[in-house]
This record gives sequence, C-alpha cells and structure tokens, in this order.
Amino acid sequence: MSGHSKWATTKHKKAVIDAKRAKSFAKLIKNIEVAAKMGGADMSGNPTLVDAVYKAKKTSVPNDNIDRAIKRGAGLSGESIEYMTIMYEGYAAGGVALLIECLTDNKNRAAAETRTAMSRNGGTMADPGSVAYNFTRKGVISITKVDGVTEDDILEAVLDAGAEEVIDRGLGFEVITEPSNLVAARMALQDAGIDFDGAEAEFVPSVQIEIDADTARKVFKLIDALEDLDDVQNIFANFSISADVQAELDNDE
Repeated sequence: MSGHSKWATTKHKKAVIDAKRAKSFAKLIKNIEVAAKMGGADMSGNPTLVDAVYKAKKTSVPNDNIDRAIKRGAGLSGESIEYMTIMYEGYAAGGVALLIECLTDNKNRAAAETRTAMSRNGGTMADPGSVAYNFTRKGVISITKVDGVTEDDILEAVLDAGAEEVIDRGLGFEVITEPSNLVAARMALQDAGIDFDGAEAEFVPSVQIEIDADTARKVFKLIDALEDLDDVQNIFANFSISADVQAELDNDE
C-alpha cells in the first residue's frame, strides 16, 4: 500500500461515518467550485471540472449540490468564491514525510489549525522545501479491483495514452501518468469500458518508508486529525505498508 494514494485501500479508511461523509462532500464541492472558477462551467472545455464532478458523483454527492457548486464557482449565481491553495510540510511518526494541501479562504485559520493538529497528534511541522523535494506531481487514476478486469487489461488500455505504469495496490490499481497525460489516460479507460474511482493530479513520493503496525497507527491518528480540518483538502505521504502489517491493522477493527 502506498501513502500517496490517501489510504483508499485500507479498511481503516473504509469505515465511513456520517460526519466524515459530510466533510468529504464539502471538500468535493470545494474542488468543483475551484475547477469551475478556473476553467468555466462548460465541462466540454474544462477537463479539471469533469474529473471533479466525476469524483463527486462516485462519492454520491447529490446532482443538485454539484450543479449549484458549478454555478457558484463560475460566478453564475452571483456569489463570490475565493480560495487559496497552501501547502504545508511536516513529519509524522517514524520520519514519514507529509505534504498537507489546504484550500482555504482564511490563511491564518488554516495555518493555526494545521499546526495544532500536528502538535497534538505526534507530528512536527517542517520548513518549506524540506519535504516537498521528495515528491513529484503526477496524474493518478484509481481503479477498484473487479472481476474480469486485470492489470494487463488496464495497461493495454492506457499504454498508448501516455501512462507510465500501472501499480497493484491490493484492493485496487493505480495508473500513473504525467499530469499532462491524465485526461488522455482517463478517456482511454472510458473507451475501454473500465470504470475508475477518480483521476487527479497528486504528489507521489520518490522514496517510500516501510512502517510497522505501531507506527502506522500513529500516522493514521495524525492523518485523521488533519483530515477532520475543513481547510485540509489532501494529504500526501511517503509510507508503505506490507501485507502482514495491513492484516494486523485490519484486526484492530
């Protein structure tokens, strides 16, 4: 399992409760608003908006909420949407590197809440640039494993669309591309009839740290605290977990 995939493959993160679902909806809506603000409401000419809407629908965000978010972001509802993206860097237990991406309308609030969550949950903030150099921005398409779709099927579909590799993440696959090839790879999967969970640009670590179960529990505790913050949009990390450690974590539930 890879940390940069935002723990989509862990049972730890699959137990969704109502409060977290509401926060997830709010963050997906924010993504749509920003995409519409940057590229307009016309999805035929705004691939970033297409991906944001697709991910929201896969997470069962109601269509009315999606439509309102597009109109707000594009300025069609008379409302003003002003968000800034801020990246914080830090470390979790075991020296695990974290990139914490915030999308906020209040920089001071985002900074204060992020620092507090880090300090209260075993994390430490890092100087700008001290963590980021370990990560490269890539296009990442997440695909849940289903019967009848193999790794070779996925590779065949995306190879000519500029995909760099297909990685088995246990419960799913990830297609890695350059950000500029993300749309082409997504469309190639759609043309091949292969369903996917999301397609977006992420920060992928160049070197990963394999951690044990005790360290993983500490890392997840910190991640949970950060994800509970309204301003935190994404968290990227450089840890990996073996199958044995994952099995031990599953037994915690």
